[in-house]
Order: sequence, then C-alpha cells, then structure tokens
Amino acid sequence: MSDIAAPRSSTKARSLKGGGRNRSGQTNFELYSWLFMRLSGLALVVLVLGHLFVNLMLGDGINALDFGFVAGKWANPLWQVWDLLMLWLAMLHGTNGLRTIVNDYAEKDQTRFWLKALLITAAIVIVVLGTLVIFTFDPCLDPNSTLSVCTNK
Repeated sequence: MSDIAAPRSSTKARSLKGGGRNRSGQTNFELYSWLFMRLSGLALVVLVLGHLFVNLMLGDGINALDFGFVAGKWANPLWQVWDLLMLWLAMLHGTNGLRTIVNDYAEKDQTRFWLKALLITAAIVIVVLGTLVIFTFDPCLDPNSTLSVCTNK
C-alpha cells in the first residue's frame, strides 16, 4: 500500500500580522492567491453562463454557431471584452491552481522551478495569442465575403 504525501502548503504558517507580511518576513502571496481563486471562480461562473446563454439559448441556438456568428459577435466591443475577460480569468485561475499543485507535490526545488517556468510560459503564450485573436480578428479580409458584418464592401 502506498502512502500519500501531505501537501507542503498545509504546513506553512499563514499570518496577517505585520502589514501584509507573516512572521518570517514573507508576503501573504498564498493568501491573496487563495482569495483570487474564489473571486475569479465566481466571476468565471457568471461569464461562462452568460456566454453559454447567449450562444446556445438566444436565436437559433447551436445551429447558428458558425464563422459568421463569431464575426458578428466580435464586431461588438462588449463581446470582445466579455471573451477577453473569460480568457484572462480562466488562464490565470487555471495557472494559479496548477502552480499550487506543483508547489504541493513537486519534490525537488529544481523540478518545481522548471514546472512553474513551463506553466507560466504556456499561460503567457496562450493569453497573448488569444488577446491578439480577439482584437485583430477581421472577417472581412476576403474581398468576396458575404457576411452581414462586412456591409461596407
């Protein structure tokens, strides 16, 4: 029978004394990280349910989801910001959760360092590429486009 190791974070002291620092002089990053997870999770529930409602319940539902639907939606700055918030919060939320798992279960300091470096690099690449797609998306690049959002052609 194998023993399951206790996570290291359960043995760390957490204190709010000292103006945001604990007794050892470290900041309360883990406390703020924990709070971020709760608040971002709540915000993500609202954003995702709103996203699903608009995409699946309004109009023709799933049958209307195509390139033209996305093009029309992203022509509106509200939906660009909505999807950007969803992307950023989901990536930060997921990256923070995986960072916690790496901190808890990676045995060696060097392994922990490289896993977190890889995780942060992947998160940055996905956030940058996703942001670029949302704000540089132009469905009217094709001069023969017949999409309704390309009315100026």
